[in-house]
Amino acid sequence: MKDKKQIYNIPNILTFSRILIIPIIFGLLFFKEEIYGIYAAFFFFFAVLTDFIDGYIARKKKLVTNLGIFLDPIADKLLVITILIMLIPLKRIPAWVVAIIIFREIFIMGLRAIASEKGIVIPAGREGKWKTAFQMFGILCLLIYYKHFYLNFGIIGLVLIFISIIFSLISSYKYLKSVSGVLLG
Repeated sequence: MKDKKQIYNIPNILTFSRILIIPIIFGLLFFKEEIYGIYAAFFFFFAVLTDFIDGYIARKKKLVTNLGIFLDPIADKLLVITILIMLIPLKRIPAWVVAIIIFREIFIMGLRAIASEKGIVIPAGREGKWKTAFQMFGILCLLIYYKHFYLNFGIIGLVLIFISIIFSLISSYKYLKSVSGVLLG
């Protein structure tokens, strides 16, 4: 019974909900009308909010589980990568930008896996957290996309994504530098 309580805690349920939101956003992006982008942005915002809340609750209430440690980053990457790929045919983001983002995520996952085998844990650095913040706000704006309140959300979203790529490259360099001894050894 104890194992089920560890699996079915609030942080893990929030992580599962984030994964379940992905097909909803995916489906909404098939519709061309502007309102569906706003609906998709609402669901995306909710998903991002669950990411913040599940981590906070897990740490605060000491509900960190192996399942949560495993699923949380996967849910984040599935959410971001799926939406970015869906934005390519809508011409809201260039494919090469999405390719850079996906490459970086796979590269960092690989570095973390190698480090983990050697018993080294690489926590997210400040640059990685800034990358995530700019990326999430950028995606939110790209989902809204159209002009509202005299703001062009499409342009704002692309600018935020480009800023996130700069932080992404800086954090990638720092990750690589932190595990270079392991890679060369």
